[in-house]
Amino acid sequence: MWTKHHKKRRLGRFIVPAITIAFLSYFSYHSVHGDFGLRAMEKFERTRVTRQAKLDVLIEERKRLEREVSLMSDGSLERDMLDEKARFALNMSRADEIVIFH
Repeated sequence: MWTKHHKKRRLGRFIVPAITIAFLSYFSYHSVHGDFGLRAMEKFERTRVTRQAKLDVLIEERKRLEREVSLMSDGSLERDMLDEKARFALNMSRADEIVIFH
């Protein structure tokens, strides 16, 4: 026959729930405020949208530059384009010309 050698403690019933509440509190807090939490995700999304807008501007600029380069390529050298680029680079114009900057 088995006999009990110790008395049940009241504190013993609260240990497992207290540890559970501590773990849940810790993980709940860090799921919102941590490095990979909800607030960090919102910040990341704002940064992504800003960088996507900058990327779109850079893509358009690159396409414009590629069009200008294609006009000055060996196969189809446009004299007007070459003249325009040379005058712009040298900052020169004739006396009878009107210069419009854009």
